[in-house]
Amino acid sequence: MNVVTIAMVSLRRLARDRIALFFIVLLPVVVILVIGAVARGQGGFRIGVVADEGRFAGELTRGLAGAGSLVTSRFDSQAEATDALRRNEIDAVLRIPPGLDDTLAAGGSVELPLLTTAASGSGQGAWPAVAAVVADHAAAVQAASFAARETGGSFERLLPLARSLDAAVPQITVRAETVGSTGEILPPGFSYSAPTMLVFFVFINALAGGAALIQTRRLGIHARVLAGPVRPRDVVLGETLCYLALTLLQSGLIIVVGALLFGVSWGDPVAAATLTVTWALVGAGAGMLSGTVFRTPEQASAIGPAIGIGAGMLGGCTWPLEIVPPVVRTVGHATPHAWAVDAWTAILSRGGGLGDILGPLAVLGGFAILFLGVASLRLRRSLFA
Repeated sequence: MNVVTIAMVSLRRLARDRIALFFIVLLPVVVILVIGAVARGQGGFRIGVVADEGRFAGELTRGLAGAGSLVTSRFDSQAEATDALRRNEIDAVLRIPPGLDDTLAAGGSVELPLLTTAASGSGQGAWPAVAAVVADHAAAVQAASFAARETGGSFERLLPLARSLDAAVPQITVRAETVGSTGEILPPGFSYSAPTMLVFFVFINALAGGAALIQTRRLGIHARVLAGPVRPRDVVLGETLCYLALTLLQSGLIIVVGALLFGVSWGDPVAAATLTVTWALVGAGAGMLSGTVFRTPEQASAIGPAIGIGAGMLGGCTWPLEIVPPVVRTVGHATPHAWAVDAWTAILSRGGGLGDILGPLAVLGGFAILFLGVASLRLRRSLFA
């Protein structure tokens, strides 16, 4: 009973800190919303179209806009579109040259340049989608031009006929299917931001919460508690239970908000729950370690979050480790964050269960034992000082 009482007293002291409540309750939700909206992206390749007025230019522009894999924007000049490309507002620029109608009606050929940047993988990936739309529109035009040239008929009269025949001819479709793929990155959108911010903020707020343990020690509360029938072991267990409850409460809040407000599916419930509890133990150990290593509450409140932010960035909470160099990826796995993100990736991207995350769980369990063990020894030593 002494252990629970000590934990409840420490939790009530933390709950009276309005700044801590802001970082624990409100800030994670805001960051999940912002990062999730950004990570969700446009849902297609962003194409800037520069075209003069004309029937064929208008038809092609509408065809590009109707393609499911393309998001088009009209620009009045190539210079304006190129500036947007440099600012990464679009992935590529399609230039439809002036006089397109007259050139096609005369049976001439037209080149449609697609401008991309050298570093734009999205721009390169947009090329097949643009080419497919252009080819679809060009097929009927080419057929009408050929018929007009061979028969001496009117291009304008033959074009509707070519289009009707094109729609009537059976089409050959190609369906791409990836077999045996494994997701190495969390799903986009809120399914990316929610689990990474759970890992990120639970650890940061636990480190900042170490200030409460320092204040408890400096105010002599532990000394007064030990004056009664309480053993030092009870104090250590009570503080551990306090930080574990804190990390579990914040984890539960993020999970509930992610599911109810952002539609996040957390995957296999057993695997997700086990990972959440394990990460809460890591956070509890980090919080207690912060409270025993730093000398003043100001140090814990300032230095602790800075360490947590650095570890979170290095561990893949702010960007996927798959996009960084192998050396950075290896160094990132020196933090517990990388192993937690790996486990969430296995659950959410690959549909994994508890058996698929045993490796990361073992590493996280090692971090939890290390943090809690060192913090407990230091706290017991301070109780006898």
